[in-house]
Amino acid sequence: MMRRSASKKTGQPNSTNPITYSPSDLFRTASSKASSKEMERIDNLFYAYANRSSGMIDPEGIETLCSDMEVDHTDVRILMLAWKMRAEKQGYFILEEWRRGLKALRADTVSKLRKALPELEKEIRRPSNFVDFYSYSFRYCLTEEKQKSIDIESICQLLDLVLGSQFRAQVDYFIDYLKIQSDYKVINMDQWMGFFRFCNEISFPDLNNYNPDLAWPLVLDNFVEWMQAKQS
Repeated sequence: MMRRSASKKTGQPNSTNPITYSPSDLFRTASSKASSKEMERIDNLFYAYANRSSGMIDPEGIETLCSDMEVDHTDVRILMLAWKMRAEKQGYFILEEWRRGLKALRADTVSKLRKALPELEKEIRRPSNFVDFYSYSFRYCLTEEKQKSIDIESICQLLDLVLGSQFRAQVDYFIDYLKIQSDYKVINMDQWMGFFRFCNEISFPDLNNYNPDLAWPLVLDNFVEWMQAKQS
């Protein structure tokens, strides 16, 4: 009996002792549960707008979403939402993209998504983000496989949507030029990015610091010549 009692004192701890959690463990568990619930609500919201046969939110679903958010489907903030999701196909959102965007925006209801749009716009207006958004907006409009350029009519609409609020005069004049010229039927990414650089670097409308020797896209050389002819 004495030996049994001694071994009990020096033996392994009783396996029935309760497990204790540190406050940080409990916080992590609660946080993980909350995150899981949030993702479930984000998924449910996706399926409320998704096409049942394709399993994607299609153009009709996006229009319904916009209607529920009380935002026009042509509003630039819908393009900004696509950028936040890193959506690949114009007019379509897949579940992975939807999760990525809405989790980042912390939006698991239509109301929260609508309220997140002003902050999203502020985020994109930061110069480092805006360059990425501007180039994304071009890629997002490449709807055909291996397509590398966009027709003039679509480019004019896209310029107005993406850049019009920041560089109204430059955009208006460039659109006027694109509509009357006959040399270009389409615009490519190099020309698209070149116009953004033009807006940021060139004094307008006097164009005093424009130097055609600095490897500008030819369409911009022609645009500047057209502008100078109008002003003379």
